[in-house]
Order: sequence, then C-alpha cells, then structure tokens
Amino acid sequence: MSIELNKICFRTLQMDKPWTLATYEQADGYKALKHILQNKVPAQDIVEQLKLSSLRGRGGAGFPTGLKWSFISPSTPAPKYVVCNADEGEPGTFKDRDILRFNPHQLLEGIIIACYVVGATDAYIYIRGEFYEPIERVAKALEEARAAGYLGKNILGSGFDCQIHFHVGAGAYICGEETALLESLEGKQGKPRFKPPFPANFGLYGRPTTINNVETFASVPVILNNGGNWFLELGKPNNGGYKIFSVSGHVNKPGNYEIPLGTPFSQLLELAGGMRDGKKLKAVIPGGSSAPVIPGDMMMDMTMDYDCISKSGSMLGSGAVIVMDDSTCMVKVLLRNAEFYHEESCGQCTPCREGTGWLERVLHRIEHGHGTAKDLELLTDVAMKMSGRTICVLADSIALPVVSFMKYYRPEFEYHIEHKRCMVD
Repeated sequence: MSIELNKICFRTLQMDKPWTLATYEQADGYKALKHILQNKVPAQDIVEQLKLSSLRGRGGAGFPTGLKWSFISPSTPAPKYVVCNADEGEPGTFKDRDILRFNPHQLLEGIIIACYVVGATDAYIYIRGEFYEPIERVAKALEEARAAGYLGKNILGSGFDCQIHFHVGAGAYICGEETALLESLEGKQGKPRFKPPFPANFGLYGRPTTINNVETFASVPVILNNGGNWFLELGKPNNGGYKIFSVSGHVNKPGNYEIPLGTPFSQLLELAGGMRDGKKLKAVIPGGSSAPVIPGDMMMDMTMDYDCISKSGSMLGSGAVIVMDDSTCMVKVLLRNAEFYHEESCGQCTPCREGTGWLERVLHRIEHGHGTAKDLELLTDVAMKMSGRTICVLADSIALPVVSFMKYYRPEFEYHIEHKRCMVD
C-alpha cells in the first residue's frame, strides 16, 4: 500500500466503525474514482501511472501491476472480468483480512478503477470461507457503495457501469492459485489450468480477465491520488511504495507492519519487538511457508524488497515473515510444512500428488527416529524431480524449502538420524 493508506488506517481506527463509507470518504475515499470518471481519464494514463509507481503484485508473485493491467485493452470485445483474490491461504500471511475488516472501501475503489481500465462491467471478490468477519464487512461495504452510486449503472452519471460480486471459497489452499480460483468461481473443482493461455486471454468463463490480490487493488487509489512517482520514491527502484508484512513466530509483538520496500530486516524485527525472551535469531522464512528458508545471520544483512530477497535464493512472496529462534527444531518445521502441502495438493499432477507424500513420509521417519543416511539424498532427489514439473507451483512450494533446509541445516537432520532425537532438545 502506501504511507497515505497508512494514515487513512490510522485515522479511521480512531473511530467506532473505521470500515464504513462515511469514514472512508472523510479520508478522501473514492476521490480517485471521481476524478477518473468526471474527467474521463484515458485508461492508458492510469496504466502509465501504475507502471511509473513500480507497484508489484502483493499476493506473492510480485508481477508489475501496470504491465498486467495493460494486457487487456479497453477495446477488446466484452465481456471481460476483474477478479480479486482474497483467499489468503499462505501459512504465515494475515494482512489481507485486516484490509477487508478495516478498510474494505479502498479495496472496492481499486477494483472499480481496474474495471474502468480494462473495460469490464463485472468483478468478483473470491474470499476465504473462514473469514467470517471480513465477509460481513465486505458485504456491507458493497451495499454502501451501491447506495451511494459508486457501483451499478451509470456510476456518478459517467455512463460507466460496474458491479462487484463476491464468492465465498471453501478453504482450499490451491484456490489461491489464480487459475484454480477461476475454475472454482465457475463451479468446477479448484484445479489449476495449463498456461498458456493466460487469464488475460482466457480467464473467467473463457473471457479476458485481470486478477490481483487484495493489497494490490487497495494500493491503486492512493497511487492515483498522489502520482506514480510519489509512490515509487516511497520505496526503491523496481520496488515501489510501502508493503504490509505479517510477522509471526518467536517475536515479542507479532502482527502486521507496513514499511517501505527496501527497509532493512533488522528494522522490521525491531518493530516486531525483537526476539522473544532475548533468544538468538536462527532462521527466517521471508515470504510465507512456500519460500525457501534463510539463516538468521544472513537475514540480518538483507533488506525487505523483492530483488534483495530473490538474490538470496528465496522470495518475498506475500510478505509473511516467519521468525524462528535457536530453540527451533528445523526437522520438525520442515515436516510440518510437508504435511501441509501433502494435504493441500489437488492431486492433478503426479509429481506433486506423489512427491508431497514421499517428502512427508521420509521427514516423518527422520523426526521420529527411524531415518537413515540415505534419506537425506532421497529428500533432495524427490524435491528436485518435483520442482518445475507440474501445472502450478504447489510442488515447488515444498520442494524449494526442502532444498534450502538441506543446504543450511543438514547437520540437524544428520543428528536426528544418528542420535534418534532433536539437536536442540
């Protein structure tokens, strides 16, 4: 998002109901949309501002938002769609639900602007079924927006029509993958599609579709209110603006922290209250459970942005920062990850369906004192044969962490095998 959004959140949280339309309008809510519609701002001008801002997708992939929005021309024959991914299922991530709870109208404004840019008249919010309170807040926000004339036919007398619908998911991790989400929206099993064709060409109901994450859409209004260059300068080149990081694990103050991209990790750790009980930082997973692990001493020298984390061999992902101290058993952590991805595999691709099970079983026997030295080579071999060989990246989401754990914490696995117990006990 941005420092301006941070100010909006700060102001609104002082009130009894920060999620209401009245509060949002007090903080310049829907100002960007009004300006666009009243002045008939060309869609290309909006795209250029987003490109200038260097806003990258906040859902995990980090793809440039302006470039994505440019893939569908307003002149492309209708119907076209805009879809918001509010499924937020990545372990360690809990930022989007707070936007949905406390600032839903900023999300709606961003979605409406996206519809204007690509020439869509219908948008969908695919929201995680467990998000009971956020679902209520979004439903109410949609009612308020329609009543105020920000949604529906002939919005603000501009001749532009737009409706936003929302669909409640059933808690499947795989439906966070954009094409599996589209399949689910269409009433099918949530299983990823082959790409190409990409959603911009063949998306929802086979029509051109733009898909973005909650935080990405919510960033758009303040960028357009203040200019793309303003947002870019809040962050660093190729990494524009502020981003929300969900910090969890062995810290004194776990929570969501909005900081400029490029901020040193050490500062983020300080914001989160430092290490719990004064223990030593051992490891960090910087982008949710699917990101490769980074040793603590390496992480202390890094900055929180897409490029720096990528150069380390990991990824910023959704911004879910999982912090582990020196009491952590890395074998147990990796086993828990493997259990999750085995459970959540849709089973469509053999390397993922079978590979996730193999990884879980091998790690289970190592953790419970039945491992052998050959198991370590088997883990790496299975992981390498999974990575890059499936329709979506769920297989990579456990394969790459396995490789990184073997790279940095192999002695712990060897100790488990030799001594039949954990090194940190």
